[in-house]
Amino acid sequence: MNRTSGRWAALTVVAGLALTACATGTSGPEGGADVEFDSGADVSGGLSVMGFGAGDEVATARLDRVEDAMPDVDVELIEGDLDIQQFLSSVAAGDPPELVYANRDQIGTFASRGAIIPLDDCIEGEGIDTSQYLDSALQQVTFDDHIYAIPEFNGLAITMANSELLSAAGLSIEDVNGSDWDAVTAATETMMVDDGAGLSVIGFDSKLPEFLPLWAKANGADLLSEDGRTAQLNDPAVVEALEWAVNIYDLQGGFGAVKAYRDSADFFGEGNQFATDVLGAMPMETWYVNVLQDASPDAPMMFDTVHSREGDAIAYGSGSSWAIPADSANPEAACRYMKIMTEADSWLAAAQARADVRAEEGQPFTGLQPTANTEADAQIREMIGDDVPEPWASAIDAAYEANDNSFSLPANPADAEFKSAWQDAVNRVLNGQAEPQESLDQGQEEAQEALDEAWAQWDEQG
Repeated sequence: MNRTSGRWAALTVVAGLALTACATGTSGPEGGADVEFDSGADVSGGLSVMGFGAGDEVATARLDRVEDAMPDVDVELIEGDLDIQQFLSSVAAGDPPELVYANRDQIGTFASRGAIIPLDDCIEGEGIDTSQYLDSALQQVTFDDHIYAIPEFNGLAITMANSELLSAAGLSIEDVNGSDWDAVTAATETMMVDDGAGLSVIGFDSKLPEFLPLWAKANGADLLSEDGRTAQLNDPAVVEALEWAVNIYDLQGGFGAVKAYRDSADFFGEGNQFATDVLGAMPMETWYVNVLQDASPDAPMMFDTVHSREGDAIAYGSGSSWAIPADSANPEAACRYMKIMTEADSWLAAAQARADVRAEEGQPFTGLQPTANTEADAQIREMIGDDVPEPWASAIDAAYEANDNSFSLPANPADAEFKSAWQDAVNRVLNGQAEPQESLDQGQEEAQEALDEAWAQWDEQG
């Protein structure tokens, strides 16, 4: 929470930053007069990339394609997570990187502050087919009817469960996939173990505060209106979702007890919660499937999508994206880079590189984390052979189904403050400082005030 608030503080430091991107849709730095995006033109010069590192074969395989396609461009990676204050300060000083790798939920704020440029001319000039991208991912980087970033991965969660704990309790995966909240509550009480000295088995973990948007959507509500202007944190369906998800912790001694026991596990190793039979089920991001497969391949796992109360598959998606900073010194190369890094052929090259590594390790290829490129995902899925054993084959099916049914929060100019408002509201309840209705009412006021102020500043610019 402090980190989120700090990010917004970094934004307000440069609140006067109104460089080029306003409602008129400027599509190049400093008016873009000398920028010509052309898929047939040669590009050269330097290209500094902030926030991205070539840490594995998935990244390096795509970077190799960039190098082959742009041999006269010198790509410099400024590795490590994006330092938002450093980035915005560089834009304000007129000396930004040529390209930035940012979370999709930061794009609305960056766009409204003029820190990044709309990509209308980039997309048209380079012939980027936006229909290949997942709708929910593209919507999250679309601000005021302009696309400001190109989406990359799509992070989302599926239901993960210990099959032996389920079986011993006479339960099935359907009892913990979210389709029946009463069933999840009953399963929590049945599987949890507390001998009086504290928890020794967590029945179900509802993963608050970060998954409030998921449970709200599962109950038919969105935290934010489709146009990104109206907070809906105290919608009765959101209140009900929070009450239920918090009650899951209360049944097990409270959030503090569950979190302390959860954090004591060897999360990335062979002593993880599932392998040691101390967790019944939880929603968790799909990247954790590979962790489990590598660290504890014999763990008694079972997988499914998360379901809405109507019984439909559902997933809360977010992830990374590429954007061109205002005053970028080489927007043409930046645009070409984004196109290559996210096109289907690059993802297929990355998938083949991963498959080769898995083969060397004597392990089956299980695909990649879902991307925001639907064409690539469909082709990568065809690469997955019939040698993937259960339960991992079911995990793959669940991940793809979740990706096909994912949603994202709309882009808005107060991304950080809005996120802080709803997470603070959840944390007040988890910490026993307020009841759900009271806390969400407060969060609603804070979120709407931030949205109104940020939108007013944007509308005034336009």
